[in-house]
Amino acid sequence: LHLAQNLRVSDRCAHSSGTRGWGGGGKWGVKKVMSTIEWQLLFQKRCPSRGTFTAWCNSHLRKAGTQIENIEEDFRNGLKLMLLLEVISGERLPKPDKGKMRFHKIANVNKALEFISSKGVKLVSIGAEETSAKEGLLLWCQRKTAPYRNVNVQNFHISWKDGLALCALIHRHRPDLIDYSKLRKDDPIGNLNTAFEVAEKYLDIPKMLDADDIVNTPKPDEKAIMTYVSCFYHAFAGAEQAETAANRICKVLAVNQENEKLMEEYEKLASELLEWIRRTIPWLENRVAEQTMHAMQQKLEDFRDYRRVHKPPKVQEKCQLEINFNTLQTKLRLSNRPAFMPSEGKMVSDIANAWKGLEQVEKGYEEWLLTEIRRLERLDHLAEKFKQKSTLHESWTTGKEELLSQKDYESASLMEIRALMRKHEAFESDLAAHQDRVEQIAAIAQELNELDYYDAATINAQCQGICDQWDNLGTLTQKRRESLERVEKLWETIDQLYLEFAKRAAPFNNWMDGAMEDLQDMFIVHRCWCCSSVINSFFVHTILITAHDQFKATLPEADKERMAIMGIHNEILKIAQTYGIKVVGENLYTVLSPQDISNKWEAVKQLVPMRDQTLQEEVARQQSNERLRRQFAAQANIIGPWIQTKMEEISHMSTDIAGSLEEQMSNLKTYEQNIINYKSNIDKLEGDHQLSQEGLIFDNKHTNYTMEHVRVGWEQLLTTIARTINEVENQILTRDAKGISQEQLNEFRASFNHFDRKRNGMMDPDDFRACLISMGYDLGEVEFARIMTLVDPNNTGVVTFQAFIDFMTRETAETDTAEQVMASFKILASDKLYITVEELRRELPPEQAEYCISRMTKYIGGDAPPGSLDYISFSSALYGESDL
Repeated sequence: LHLAQNLRVSDRCAHSSGTRGWGGGGKWGVKKVMSTIEWQLLFQKRCPSRGTFTAWCNSHLRKAGTQIENIEEDFRNGLKLMLLLEVISGERLPKPDKGKMRFHKIANVNKALEFISSKGVKLVSIGAEETSAKEGLLLWCQRKTAPYRNVNVQNFHISWKDGLALCALIHRHRPDLIDYSKLRKDDPIGNLNTAFEVAEKYLDIPKMLDADDIVNTPKPDEKAIMTYVSCFYHAFAGAEQAETAANRICKVLAVNQENEKLMEEYEKLASELLEWIRRTIPWLENRVAEQTMHAMQQKLEDFRDYRRVHKPPKVQEKCQLEINFNTLQTKLRLSNRPAFMPSEGKMVSDIANAWKGLEQVEKGYEEWLLTEIRRLERLDHLAEKFKQKSTLHESWTTGKEELLSQKDYESASLMEIRALMRKHEAFESDLAAHQDRVEQIAAIAQELNELDYYDAATINAQCQGICDQWDNLGTLTQKRRESLERVEKLWETIDQLYLEFAKRAAPFNNWMDGAMEDLQDMFIVHRCWCCSSVINSFFVHTILITAHDQFKATLPEADKERMAIMGIHNEILKIAQTYGIKVVGENLYTVLSPQDISNKWEAVKQLVPMRDQTLQEEVARQQSNERLRRQFAAQANIIGPWIQTKMEEISHMSTDIAGSLEEQMSNLKTYEQNIINYKSNIDKLEGDHQLSQEGLIFDNKHTNYTMEHVRVGWEQLLTTIARTINEVENQILTRDAKGISQEQLNEFRASFNHFDRKRNGMMDPDDFRACLISMGYDLGEVEFARIMTLVDPNNTGVVTFQAFIDFMTRETAETDTAEQVMASFKILASDKLYITVEELRRELPPEQAEYCISRMTKYIGGDAPPGSLDYISFSSALYGESDL
């Protein structure tokens, strides 16, 4: 023991190998300093007080179940000295000699000294090591007590007299044991006794000092206070180490939880978007035609409402989904996690394909709607024309069957018979003239059937009735002629003038009927070709207007015919007046009277200006449609090239390396705002497009751009600028996370642009290999294949710039590893291969602890208590394949 009191601790003790303790950083940590202090306490020449040193020895020896009372006597045989060294070092010493002779005692003391020498401690006088240990312990105390009021630790004597420093140390690590706010600086004895009692009761630190001695001594024993304070370090050092390990685990788990949350959000958004597409496509694929024009117009309005209201938010959701996916992949790469693989059918490419299918169905649905509207318009026109011609025909045939069925010739006079014969001939002439009208009615009915008119049954029934009636009229006409011819020899005299009147009046009347029918005929014009302000419509002017002008040119000749017919009637009146013949008011040869001819002629003349007005209105409508075409084309021919130019400019900006990433981001944001501000032009074009559709304008020769082309280009432009901004954001995130400079990023971009031969923002594997070789990589096939799995995990056959940046920065960045997480859990588990639920809940925050408990598997091993968890497999899983 006397030899031990003259030892000097070497500055290369058990921890001189440079191992980092708590508070490491390449220098001696507090843990190493405290080990040095313990050795000094045992072997310094001038021990603190005998009682303090005895209490310090007993604080260690009681761990082995023994105590000392007298230092000189109890350490003399070397047994308890060896036991004390085992407790301090945590190692086993050689087996002591059991004899009681003096040489046995010397042998045991020598074994203790040899053990000390084996640890690199030189047995010389105390010197620099004492100073180093003292400064280390003092630094630890200053750091822990710095936040506390009335505490200023500058030494190990007077700085501790008021007891506040000891209470601050305890409160810093165990705030539940002392209410520091209630302590008073003017009560040093109370403060010291509080610290001594709490330390002995809750921290297992024996009372080594006396409060009265410390307070009443001008300068308390420095060694005694150092001895006592070192016990506090040992009590709290393990807790601080566990806190550091817990913080590391919390950081790793927080990253993992955030990534899982992003994955779940992506899955949710993707599912909702795909479900919306799945619900929308059947509605667009429904090709059940409506029976009326109004119903089909309502379908078209519903489709426009879908385009204006329902689809734009989904376009934004699709764009945001792609941005979230790229951001998530970047965060996974930066945190050394594997790439996120969405569940089956929810890849970005799957969503893009589903969206493409939706747009194809949209296009087909719109074309179908417009085709059906044209068909229904044609059907309405034909049905109205059928109704008009049928009404005229039925009006003409009214009473004809009764007239042909009469047998008035049996009681008629010769003149009356001749009149009946001539009247019948006129009827036959009229009947032949109406043959074309009946054929037209049948042709219209046939076309309505071919176009699947919804009320075809009524049309067919009416047409069949007209045809049956027409056949019956032909049969009755033939029978009446035969009857009249049988009695023709009985009749010889006939009034030639009445006969001539009848013969000329019937064709003229039929001509007027045809003229009235033509003047009231309906027409449809879908296109008008105009030159300047002069109406030059090929259809309206050349056919309809020209035909109408030709008809008006025939009116003078027709008026002559009317005057001639009226002259015949006047001649009859003149002859009757001249020869005193009593003229019967009714012409027996025809049902037409001069008044009928005059009235119908007046009706024809009234219809002519009405027809002029109708044609001029149609010309005006076609001119209005032409203005709409030119107005739409003028805007479309500006917007279409503008969109293409912006797409090319964005592509150039994405490959430009000028300026910092923040400047590029600012430029892109400004560019994006300019594009958004241009939306009003798109809306105005949509309005013109709607006016064109409402005007039934189906083509436009003034432009090659349709509204569909502009919509698709606009959506692609919005998606492209958003994706480019996201790429720059990811580059900033990568730069900040990996610690690379702007110059390095520019160098990477220059290398990438050089080998991006297609200028599409991607490299194929051959170009990527050439790029790596140019940057100094010597790659074999196996190594290159491994690198390709990193930069192209989805086997797309191309390498994006973001993947290239990740690869170039990955191997130089310091990231958490599975081994580091395992080591942290091992500290929390006190070097066990398993960890208990209680340990997790004690060391980790509640949320992180429950996260680990719910995901860790049960530990399989016979030496573990029930419910123990396997933290090794859990740590490996954090850096393995994702479950989502």
